[in-house]
Amino acid sequence: MGRSRLRRPSAPTDPERARSIAARGGTASLVATGEAAVAPLVHQVRADGSAILLFADDEPVVERIRRGAGSYTAMLELTDTAPVDLRQPVRGLLWVTGRLWLPEPGTARRFALQVADANPHHDLLRLGHGATLVRLDPDFVVLSDAEGSAALAPVELAAARADPFCRGERGLLAHMEKCHPETLVALARHLPAALRERADATVRPLGLDRLGLRLRVETPYRDHDVRLPWETAPTSLSELWVQLRQLIGLTAPDAERPAV
Repeated sequence: MGRSRLRRPSAPTDPERARSIAARGGTASLVATGEAAVAPLVHQVRADGSAILLFADDEPVVERIRRGAGSYTAMLELTDTAPVDLRQPVRGLLWVTGRLWLPEPGTARRFALQVADANPHHDLLRLGHGATLVRLDPDFVVLSDAEGSAALAPVELAAARADPFCRGERGLLAHMEKCHPETLVALARHLPAALRERADATVRPLGLDRLGLRLRVETPYRDHDVRLPWETAPTSLSELWVQLRQLIGLTAPDAERPAV
């Protein structure tokens, strides 16, 4: 199913969107030279695109690093999915290409503790007991989402900030759809007329960030992504609620209505 792609209101920059996908974590898959894709037990992508990955000891990628020169090129794919069950759930992809290597045991434990501080995971307890920690040092990063595609250097990623709402949006938007369907009805007033007047269109929450709210409009044969800009960019949750209430209660002038 295709999606229409016309000019949209301003979105966060490419590095900001990439940092936000990395911060959310998503699902991960590693593709290494000569190996089938494998999902790590635990993954964390850091500010500069470097990644900490935990694999079972018997994964071929771990044995290959041990037998080889100590490192080789691989690509980590992060998949960013919508907060609700959409028929096309993938919102964005982030590919990090770089070199894999095995830290010394002491360094591996330090990395694992850093991961646990940000995102505790029971599989981290397997380190040294059936699991091995692998580090990925990035050469470059590629972003692809509804706003566009971009190749980024690690320094660009490190200089950007993740969106302030990237970790909390999932729960907020899932709650909106489940408990407050009237909110989506109110937001539908901002849609372009061609979508607003369709009886077979279903409005779903897709995402939000400091520059606006994103809606997915599902129709029988096509999906449409619409960005509704905030009047003022919020920097805190309380400011976000103010902007959301304004969007629910006010209809934007025709000139400010987003394209689909």
